Amino acid sequence: MLNPVLIIIGLTVAISAYAWSNREVMAAWIMEPYVIARTGQWYRLLTSGFLHADWSHLLFNMFAFYSFSPVVLATLAQGYGAGAGLGLFLLLYLGGIIVSDLPTYFRHCDERDYRSLGASGGVAAVLFASILLFPVSHNGGGIIIFPLPVPIQPFLFGLLYLAYSYYMGRRRGDNINHDAHFYGALYGVLLMAALVPGALPNFLQQVASYRF
Repeated sequence: MLNPVLIIIGLTVAISAYAWSNREVMAAWIMEPYVIARTGQWYRLLTSGFLHADWSHLLFNMFAFYSFSPVVLATLAQGYGAGAGLGLFLLLYLGGIIVSDLPTYFRHCDERDYRSLGASGGVAAVLFASILLFPVSHNGGGIIIFPLPVPIQPFLFGLLYLAYSYYMGRRRGDNINHDAHFYGALYGVLLMAALVPGALPNFLQQVASYRF
């Protein structure tokens, strides 16, 4: 059976790379609130998630997606079956891309020059769904963040991720929708909490009992 995570990554890499050399595709698919409000091209909320600013932006998003997707997909498949679990996983990722773009749309729909792109909302949804399920890594494990020499706990990584997103979102200027990290994270937590009963109480219990 084909790995759906690798299929999504392959499509995203291929579309992003193609759009870099084809300005028409980039212009037609990028998130542009002003144009959406006046043409009804709502598909841009989703298609912009398959576009990226450059290789570093693309690789960062896809590496994060690849790292955290398997445990989330496996959890959903275990609880709902392979087919339904895959459908819910797509709802999490693709829904995260769309939902996280909506606040951006309403905030910037009257700005002619505002554009954004990237799978940040979907990646954040998957990332924080994973953190909700497994907030604390035992036996010395954790998440590696370059250039930190030691791994850190997933819930701490989540806090740093949001802090970075807030900082970059205030800077703007790179067409990356950093604010989508916040809304994607919220969507991922809420959806996973609804789909996996007990996930939220378990998260709170593990974080509360963690000792630095």
